[in-house]
Amino acid sequence: KGGVRNLSDGRVEAVFEGEKERVEELIEFCHHGPPPAKVSSVKVTWEECTGEFKDFFIRYR
Repeated sequence: KGGVRNLSDGRVEAVFEGEKERVEELIEFCHHGPPPAKVSSVKVTWEECTGEFKDFFIRYR
């Protein structure tokens, strides 16, 4: 659960909640991204789950 959104400066922000193994899989995907994405860096910050997400969202700018 969580989501991703494009920021106005070209970065992408993602927030994931769930089982640690699944979140780690999503983080690994972020290091490559979908074609034709060009990922230059990934910053990961671990926090406690808040339970605020009921599904997964994608927001484009």
